[in-house]
Amino acid sequence: MRNFEVAKIFNEIADILEIKDENPFRIRAYRRAAQNIEALTEDVAELARSDALEKVPGIGKDLALKIQEILTTGRLKYLENLKKEVPESLVDFLSVPGVGPKTAKLLYDQLGVDSIEKLEGLAKGHKLQGLPGIRAKTEENIIRGIELYKKGRERMPLGRALPLAQSIATQLQALPEVNRLAFAGSLRRMKETVKDIDILVTSDHPAKVMAVFAGLSQVQEVLAKGETKCSVILKEGIQADLRVVDPESFGAALQYFTGSKAHNIRTRELAVRKGLKLSEYGVFRDADGRRLGGALEEDMYAALGLPLIPPELREDTGEIEAALEGRLPALVKHSDIKGDLHVHSHWSDGAHSLEDLAEAAMRKGYEYLLISDHSKSMGVARGLSEEELRKQLEEIRTLNKKFKGFRFLAGIEVDIRADGSLDFPDEVLAQLDIVVAAIHSGFKQAKEAMTKRIVKAIRNRHVHILAHPTGRLLGEREGYELDWDEVLRVARETNTAMEINSYPARLDLNDLNTRRAKEAGVSLAISTDAHTLSQLETMALGVATARRGWLTKADILNTLSAKTLLERSSKK
Repeated sequence: MRNFEVAKIFNEIADILEIKDENPFRIRAYRRAAQNIEALTEDVAELARSDALEKVPGIGKDLALKIQEILTTGRLKYLENLKKEVPESLVDFLSVPGVGPKTAKLLYDQLGVDSIEKLEGLAKGHKLQGLPGIRAKTEENIIRGIELYKKGRERMPLGRALPLAQSIATQLQALPEVNRLAFAGSLRRMKETVKDIDILVTSDHPAKVMAVFAGLSQVQEVLAKGETKCSVILKEGIQADLRVVDPESFGAALQYFTGSKAHNIRTRELAVRKGLKLSEYGVFRDADGRRLGGALEEDMYAALGLPLIPPELREDTGEIEAALEGRLPALVKHSDIKGDLHVHSHWSDGAHSLEDLAEAAMRKGYEYLLISDHSKSMGVARGLSEEELRKQLEEIRTLNKKFKGFRFLAGIEVDIRADGSLDFPDEVLAQLDIVVAAIHSGFKQAKEAMTKRIVKAIRNRHVHILAHPTGRLLGEREGYELDWDEVLRVARETNTAMEINSYPARLDLNDLNTRRAKEAGVSLAISTDAHTLSQLETMALGVATARRGWLTKADILNTLSAKTLLERSSKK
């Protein structure tokens, strides 16, 4: 898939247009196009071949032609010409959270800052203060932004790594020489960011498999290629390792290479106490070297007196003790999800009509979708006025009369203002089935003020779910500071759910805060925040985050039927 390549080029164009202070609507068009292309589950090259590019939301004739040029030539003349108009370093600076186009240009013009390393040195030496708009706090934010930038380059978000890995796996599984295939490492544990992609296969003809893997179109550089292992750098900048293992050791290798390191240390310590030895080749008895298993992953754990521990839990955060004591939770499954509780339509900044969303939801077997378009304060997202919301409610009620076995839930993603008040009055919110409240501005409020702001919002009896509760964006923006214990205490007291936002750049709540919410007795909702039909598929990322947070079906609102969900919501 070349989706990432096209999206990257469009984002670069938007960056340069921002530096040039061009029309904000034009900039937003490129951002939106990049976002929608990256979120596609289909290969953009396949869409181009079938003349379906213009069916992608945000892609008109002009952008479709640009995509065709990228796919055909591997470059885009328009971007190359734009690059000549601004110093290259300015574009690099925009990758640093907290450095906008005006700041980047100011730093370049006034101080000659032409590298991120130089910027970091000046910020740490307090040499930026005194420039217009730059204070001590600004320097601190730039330093933190550079740290986030460096981390982001070291690891790839799960939402990008997983589709990339699945694309490679599909090509390898098509080979008659490949018998079994599985992911390993942090990808299999579904961590929110992934350092590299690990793939294990069994094959009677490993040389053929290695040759095909090394020659994939996604490969930029082959680092090493042997008889049973090949390491490459993909064009997206992430390393991918392929190992061919013996069938009798497949389970052992899968357990070993899935990790985590801390989990593996604990299992090996347990093995030693039992007179056993675990390795990537199997489980062996120390006394006589007898092999006790290894073909299946279950063999490895059974030898230790343990049930199979789900990969998402293998972080040495209590899973070994829980397994020994028979306390492992029955983790939520994707099939448990009965609906999506945060979806946008073309009434605000979504790309599709309510009818299109209904058809997509029914294809997924959902019982319901919560339509939660933006409220009026979000002008940039075409937020709804009270009158527009009333008209949308009328359309929802009309459509619901036509459906069998499915219904829309009427909602709104209502903005939480700086003082904790909401964008709509209570008498408007009272007409809705479920209200999702969210912060979209004022991220830098002090911890006490931010906590009071959120607490005030979730104390409102019409607010049922707090969306993307920490406001973080992976590799771009840290979550805002707040007293999380206080927020969870009030959430439990008021029966307000926390959202696990499945949008790939968010995954907010993360796994650690998800588990904290569960332990505090707070319910959660796994939602996609979808703006396009393809983004409904990101529910899998939210489910993975919930599993990493030890969540069961009973912890999650949208495993309930529509009737039970509405009965529960009415009791807030």
